[in-house]
Amino acid sequence: MSLSLHIVARGKIGRGPEAELVDRYVERIAWPVTLTELPDSGGKTPPAPPSAKTVALDEKGKQLGSVELARQIERWRDEGAREIRFLIGAADGLSIEERGSADLLLAFGKATWPHLMARAMLAEQLWRASSILANHPYHREG
Repeated sequence: MSLSLHIVARGKIGRGPEAELVDRYVERIAWPVTLTELPDSGGKTPPAPPSAKTVALDEKGKQLGSVELARQIERWRDEGAREIRFLIGAADGLSIEERGSADLLLAFGKATWPHLMARAMLAEQLWRASSILANHPYHREG
């Protein structure tokens, strides 16, 4: 069964260095990746398919190492998830509903990160996870 990743982020990334980092890593990810940008405020998160898992990036979330994140993605994939959706909030974070409906709250450390940096860091970690699961030397960039 194939897996796809969907990054749903509030705010426009534009064409700056953060966008270049996101593009660089998304192109390397083994699974298909969809990027959806929503307005900073308002606008509903698009509904997820029934077989999807949702990860909300939140500073109070669980801190997983790269291998742990890869193994979680692998478990969900093996359990039949067709899509894993990653939610990134704007400056005010995610809504209570978005946080409450997530299968996993994920933090990139205890610091609060700007949403543009969080998007680049997420793309890198997803590339790393796909490399780990493919048994590639993920710690080296070619």
